[in-house]
Amino acid sequence: MFDGIIGNEKVKQELLNSIKSNKCSHSYLFVGTSGIGKKIIAREFAKMILCNSNEKYCNKCKSCIEFDSGNNPDFSEIIPEGANVKIDQIRQMQAKVSEAPIISEKKVYIIDDADLMTKEAQNCLLKTLEEPPEFVTIILVGSNESNFLSTIKSRCITIKFEDIAQKDINSFLKESFPQENIPENIIEAANGSIGKAILLKDKQELYTAIDKIFNNIENISLIDVLNTAEIIYKSQEDKFDILEYINIILYKKAKNDIRYINTINIVEETKKRLIANSNYNMTIDNLIITIWEELH
Repeated sequence: MFDGIIGNEKVKQELLNSIKSNKCSHSYLFVGTSGIGKKIIAREFAKMILCNSNEKYCNKCKSCIEFDSGNNPDFSEIIPEGANVKIDQIRQMQAKVSEAPIISEKKVYIIDDADLMTKEAQNCLLKTLEEPPEFVTIILVGSNESNFLSTIKSRCITIKFEDIAQKDINSFLKESFPQENIPENIIEAANGSIGKAILLKDKQELYTAIDKIFNNIENISLIDVLNTAEIIYKSQEDKFDILEYINIILYKKAKNDIRYINTINIVEETKKRLIANSNYNMTIDNLIITIWEELH
């Protein structure tokens, strides 16, 4: 149970205890940083709830077998349609929620990225959370707890997931990608998320280029810096990850060179401008030029 899932041992033990004592709640709210295993643990927990054996789970009963094949009729997973989980999706769930289980004694619904539910969808869901059928468990999975209405949170048991330790992320990456030399900065930039670490690793060309620029920016001409930075201009979709990565480099440089303290402030100002929808290329121009000038 939960084999191979890194981190959050207390959460896993709490869920196991609820299974063993047969005291599962009708509604849970799993919250924590994106990419730390909330959905994987939610699915494993759902499989345990649905298992027809006292072993919980046995991997042998009809429920377990059909769960693993994606065909368990007593398990449903709702994901956002576009940018949100919409009220129509919740209504479709509610139309089925009162129907009796088919192969298990329970039914489980997971709403993934539930923090993206519209307010209308959340208010609609309240009707089910207030009076859930006895055999139903609903698990809301989200990264931003503040997006949930207080009325939703008050009707769920909130399970808070912790970020994954850097050493555990490092071990995971080394075991999973033994042929790749993944820089330490990528592990730091993952901010405790294995999912984010993998995304950053897959764009290693971008982050290697950033390393080369900002680790040597005080020794490079401005023209060379701008020419080398072309890959940054092409990566607008990663703009905030890029700025976080630049700051990791600058923080380390600032420990030995006081001039870099001001460069960190420049990056923070750049974030504010991009949040305010300033032109991306012009803002990156300003970032690079201002940092270069600060160091020369």
